[in-house]
Amino acid sequence: MFLKPILIHNKDLLEQCKLGNERAQMEIYRRYYHAMYNTSYRIVKDKFVAEDIMQDSFLIAFTKLDTLNDVNMFGPWLKRIIINNSISAYRKNEKNQEVALEEVLYKVEDDQGVEEDYQWSTIKAAQIIDCMKSLKSNYQLGLTLNLIEGYDYEEICDIMNISYANCRTMISRAKESLRQKLKPIMDH
Repeated sequence: MFLKPILIHNKDLLEQCKLGNERAQMEIYRRYYHAMYNTSYRIVKDKFVAEDIMQDSFLIAFTKLDTLNDVNMFGPWLKRIIINNSISAYRKNEKNQEVALEEVLYKVEDDQGVEEDYQWSTIKAAQIIDCMKSLKSNYQLGLTLNLIEGYDYEEICDIMNISYANCRTMISRAKESLRQKLKPIMDH
């Protein structure tokens, strides 16, 4: 007769993590690793750097777990740590940036509404992500945070350290640039 494994809720595991229980920490790591690794990798685009960020971020999370007021918010809290560390690593490793981000963006309000095209839904996500890789680095980062990670403009402003107007303009231009790159794919 086989014993059924007992599923322990994250809340209980996190309480054990606070007490320094390494098995609980490993279980939390196992549960969150894949999603958080993918988040980091989409930003830094280097599997080894993403691995390092994972290790550092989980270490930070486990050592600062007492500062988390609601253990039910562990996932979003950890994701924020991962994203902040990934962006920091991305900025450090960006070798070809010759012009500051603020100099590239213009303080122009974009009042144009963006209509969703039904053809977009037929394009495979992989094709969109491949096209995103060909965009300027700040466009890639902005679209990744907005479209893939689901951050709103205010959160992206904080993460990228830009004004709200610059953020709206950058994302609008990034979407338009992506549309132009996807146009040949949509026309086929």
